[in-house]
This record gives sequence, C-alpha cells and structure tokens, in this order.
Amino acid sequence: MFWGTVHRMIFIELVKVFSIALVAITGLILLAGIISEAMKNGFGPMQIIACIPLLLPSTLPYTLPPTTLFATCIVYGRLSADNEITALKSAGVHLLQVIWPALFLGTIVSAVTMYCFLDLIPTTGCLLRYQVVGDVEELLYNMLRRDGCIDHPNINVLIHVKAVHGRKLQDAIFKRRSANGDGFDVIAFAKEAELRVDLAHEKILVDMRQCQVMHGNGHGLVDCKIWPIDIPNGLVGNAVKHRTIDMTWSELREYEAKAQKLKQEINQRFELLQVQNNLTPTAATSELDVLGKELMIQEELIFAVHAEWLMRPALALGALCFALVGCPIGIWFSKSDYLSAFITCFLPIVVIYYPLMFCMYNLARAGKIPPTLAIFNADAIMLVAGAVLFRRMARN
Repeated sequence: MFWGTVHRMIFIELVKVFSIALVAITGLILLAGIISEAMKNGFGPMQIIACIPLLLPSTLPYTLPPTTLFATCIVYGRLSADNEITALKSAGVHLLQVIWPALFLGTIVSAVTMYCFLDLIPTTGCLLRYQVVGDVEELLYNMLRRDGCIDHPNINVLIHVKAVHGRKLQDAIFKRRSANGDGFDVIAFAKEAELRVDLAHEKILVDMRQCQVMHGNGHGLVDCKIWPIDIPNGLVGNAVKHRTIDMTWSELREYEAKAQKLKQEINQRFELLQVQNNLTPTAATSELDVLGKELMIQEELIFAVHAEWLMRPALALGALCFALVGCPIGIWFSKSDYLSAFITCFLPIVVIYYPLMFCMYNLARAGKIPPTLAIFNADAIMLVAGAVLFRRMARN
C-alpha cells in the first residue's frame, strides 16, 4: 500500500518542515544578499519592496531543492531517532514504502519548479529589469542623493551636484569624457538642472539652466541647454530578450527557429561564394570571412537555446535527487544531530552538484560538448548516489 495512514503522517510532517524552511531560507537570501546589494546600488525602500515579489520566483530553483533536502533530513532523522523506521521494518513494511512520501514531495517540487521555468521565472525577471533596473531616472536620482555624483563606467558623463531638492539638481557640474578616454573635452556648470529619461530613444536628457559651458579653449554662457546622454545597456532593460535565460519556453522555440532559418540562409550564401571563389580566387575572400563569423554566431545562439532547454529541467529535477539522497542520510543520523545530516549531504552538493552542472552548462552553450550528454550529469550522479545509499541501507 503506497498511501496509508503512515504515509500521510510522514508527508504532512514533510510539508510542515518544508514550508518553514522555505520561508527561512528565502528570507536569508533576500536579507543577506539581495536587499543589501540593492541598497548599495542606490535603490530606495519602495524600489526594494517592488523588487521582492518579482525576484522571488527567480530564487525558487535555488531554494526549493535545498529546502527539500532539509525537510527529508529532519523528518526521517526523527523517525530513525524514535525507532519508528525499525518498527516499520519489523512489521514487514518495505523501506521503499517508508520513503515514498519524500519521493512524492520531491516530484511535486520538481514539477512546480519546471512549471515556473516555463513562463513565470523568465517573465518576472524581465519585469524586474523594466520596473526596477529599468527605472533609470529614479536610479540616477538615488545615486545623486546618496553619493552626490554619478561616475558610471558605461556613462560618458561625470556628474557632480551640491544638493538634490526633489527633481532639481543644485550647482551641478557635468564633465563629458573625451573619445580617447584621456580627460574631459566638455565641462558645463549649471546653477540648476534636471534629469529626464527618454526610453523611446534610449537617452538621458540633462536639462541645464543658467549654465556655463567650456569646450576646449572656448567658453560661453547659456540660459538653457539640453544635453542628451546615451543610456548604457547596464542600466535599462533594453534587449533583455537577447538572453536565453530571460525567454519563456515558447520564446525559446521562436528564437531557435529564427536562428536556424538565418543559419540556413547564411550557409547557402556561404556555399555560393565558395563556388565563386574557387572559380575566381580571392574575389570574395573578405565576404567569406564575414559570413563565416556570422555562421559561428548563429551556431552559438542555437547551442545556447539547446543548453537552456535542458538546464531548466535539470535544475528542476534537483529537488527529487536531493530527496532521494536526504532520506538515507537522515535515517542514518539521529534527531539530535539533524544539522550534521543536512551539512553532510549539502556540502557535497555545493561543492560538486552545482559547480558541475553550471560548468557543463557553460561548455554546452559554447558548443564544446553536446548538451544532452553534459547538463544532466550532476543529476545522474545524485541519482546513482541515492540508489547506492538506499541499497546499502536496505541491506542493513
């Protein structure tokens, strides 16, 4: 019998511990890493509050599997400490029936994670970029309020202000970096200025009033001047859909189809030019080089899509793998030592599982190894380890 009273009791305990641990681990991640980093980058309290709901789905692939591991270690450690595992085995209950609730929980968590990967995680990631990171105007004003200046490596203008009153910049100094990066070619002093963002044209418009402009050896007084500055890609959510990690499942299919079609067109053009080049040597050598590079780019895009397709189910499957390993480890340890059980199986996961998976993912994206033979290696190792542990435990 695969779902009796004992199984329901074990499953309920697993859900209780899982829920508490999930809230604790997620809260630690938010407090220790995300919120501190957001404050460092100049995000205000309202921006952080708006950021958290959009950021939570992206943390699920990295919080749900460890939480599943923790829950299985706790619950089965308690069962072992209370000798309930021994009593069930003495009553003729097979060990696989005892761990059935943990495998069921791992399957549910894996399915939920994969479902989130289809649309929710990529969509909320893009919304996060547009609504928080993409709020360039508020981000710039926060930087000025906090530091009194903006010195971003991707912005070719250095801005210093004496004070910020609302949206007004008082006694502002604007210095435009020269093209060769050696010093500044234009310096402007403005009694009052204001920043506006034109996302349609990807420009930051600096509206300066009562300003003095110095250009080279000349200078002049201007009553009003609007200075356009290009928005760097690092500050706004433009072109985020060029990253496969930010695409939904359907968008990955469309992106791969376009890349395959473009690759075919480039390949046909490349073969035609090769024939012409064979008839008239060096006639189209430069164009062949360009087409060869474009062909490599399209192949890399296709490799990236294929790697992303496999990476998402591989990460989702981690919850089931962790449950499979957590059960025997938890049973071997006692209730009083459940933290050691968790650390015993989590340290190898941190040292081996995630580094191996992301290493194989990067190699597959680069086209150096086939994605189907690489990305699931970490899950395969976990499944084999879980099977070996269960076999040894069943014998004992």
